[in-house]
Amino acid sequence: MGSNQINSIDLFAGIGGIRLGFEQAFGKELKTVFISEWDENAQKTYNSNFDNKMEISGDITKIDIKKIPSFDICLAGFPCQAFSLAGQRKGFSDDYKGISRGTLFFNVAEICEKRKPKVIFCENVKGLANHDKGRTYKIIKGRLEELGYKVYEEILNSRDFGVPQNRERIYIVAFKKNIDSSAFNFPKPKDSSKKIKDILEENPVSAKYYLSETYLETLRRHRARHEAKGNGFGYEIRDWNDVAGAIVCGGMGRERNLVIDKRQKNLTPVTHIKGKINKEGIRKMTPREWARLQGYPDTFKLAISDVHLYKQLGNSVSVPVIKEIAKKIKTVLDSNKKKR
Repeated sequence: MGSNQINSIDLFAGIGGIRLGFEQAFGKELKTVFISEWDENAQKTYNSNFDNKMEISGDITKIDIKKIPSFDICLAGFPCQAFSLAGQRKGFSDDYKGISRGTLFFNVAEICEKRKPKVIFCENVKGLANHDKGRTYKIIKGRLEELGYKVYEEILNSRDFGVPQNRERIYIVAFKKNIDSSAFNFPKPKDSSKKIKDILEENPVSAKYYLSETYLETLRRHRARHEAKGNGFGYEIRDWNDVAGAIVCGGMGRERNLVIDKRQKNLTPVTHIKGKINKEGIRKMTPREWARLQGYPDTFKLAISDVHLYKQLGNSVSVPVIKEIAKKIKTVLDSNKKKR
């Protein structure tokens, strides 16, 4: 291994947003030596965008740690559903398809206990910070400290880093205690100027993204029912000069970020819908627009069906935030190299 090469592993890799942000910060110094992601459709998007010389490993709970090569940085966007403000917030007791999603963090800890990387980087929903009155995060931080790491955490909003999406997430950076990380700090807000109009497709989009009159009426009735009960749940039309709400996996993720776009004049349905396409120009954002909301470059390939892409992008990270944190991590590692 060259003296400047830094090896990383990408756990719960999704479509590779954390890796992409770190590669943007570290350049060719960073080499990914192991990848784990169990969703086969996410694997397809990942493989179409990264030149991988290795097979993506699946379920992290079944991985033989001995087969994971030595690495310096662990990237782990461990599943957030168990801690999400939008979910049931079951934390460590959350069970999905026989796997406790809330305890998958401990698989990360076990790998790092055996391999002792210089840095552990994790991203999760804001709700992790105060889940179970703060006890959940205290357990996570305590485990990292037990393993010999100095832990830093911060809640950052994507809208402060050049993407027009109001998305607060907690970022955890843990440095091995033999590394002087005293100069580490999280990036300060950099660019809050971007609006939805900056990420919209340049040309009229397919009629398939426009809501049918029938579906729009269903959404309106749904919101009216919730409002009558005093709830704020429902669809939302965003102004082009506004920022998007957090895009999320499934559910109302698309309907919370509708836009009015009258550029498409041919509103003949191209998919099987009930009724006609609405005349108000109300449409969902496209997967490419969601990718831009997460800060993915337009060179990032979106080669599978929309239904999977919405799920993957809603689950993903905001790449520019990752890049800025990774630059701060690189500064610490570089300064420690000079001291030796």
